[in-house]
Amino acid sequence: MIRTATPRDLDAIAALHLQARATYYGGHIPDAEFAGPEELARTREGWSRAVERGDVLCAERDGEVGGVAAYSRGDGVVTLTQLHVRPDRWRRGLGTALHAACLDVWRAEGIATARLLVFEKNERAQAFYAAHGWTPDPDTPRSGTHVVLRLTVAPAAE
Repeated sequence: MIRTATPRDLDAIAALHLQARATYYGGHIPDAEFAGPEELARTREGWSRAVERGDVLCAERDGEVGGVAAYSRGDGVVTLTQLHVRPDRWRRGLGTALHAACLDVWRAEGIATARLLVFEKNERAQAFYAAHGWTPDPDTPRSGTHVVLRLTVAPAAE
């Protein structure tokens, strides 16, 4: 089930976020930048603001948050800021369901273009996004250690 996140989800979301980040940042950047109690508190605070705005979707299976997606809007473009699935739930359709739910929200809001940044060494995520139609952003292909991707959000079929 995909649903809008609530404040009661924050602990699960923050823990999931750190666990997912460890899978792609581990060995590439210092652990302190994605792990530990200080990072957990900072992560929880950031997610708290996004949940308050209503810009977070959760994928719930078996009574647990197994995936999460967050986005922000500006100048007619939406930015997918986070899309994480618990590593023990990979390849079960949660990421695809979250992605589809984000597209539904964006279409309903009339958003035509979406963008995201993905860590350059996170080949799994890059393959996921490519499979869902994301392509390199021709205007801004990189941002530091991240690749910038763009998606044209097709209108809903009538």
